[in-house]
Parts: sequence; C-alpha cells; structure tokens
Amino acid sequence: MKKGIFKILARINKIILPSLYQKDPNKLTTFQKAILGYRYWVLTNALD
Repeated sequence: MKKGIFKILARINKIILPSLYQKDPNKLTTFQKAILGYRYWVLTNALD
C-alpha cells in the first residue's frame, strides 16, 4: 500500500512540479532545493 501511494505521488509530481534536472544545484534557491529533495524522496520510496 505504501509503495502504491508513492507511485501516485510520483505521477502527480511529474505533472505538477517543475523539472530541475538541467539546472546547476549550487545555483538553486532554497525553495527549489526543497522541491528537488521532495521529488527525490518520493521517487526513491516509489522504487523500493
């Protein structure tokens, strides 16, 4: 069940949140770093 919830969240993130993979991580704002960290956390839990 937990994995299913994270898979749904990963799909929602892909649609709603901006993609930051082409930007330099050192130049991101604090808010953008938080979004990047959240997306990473959801993705790793969806793949487990």
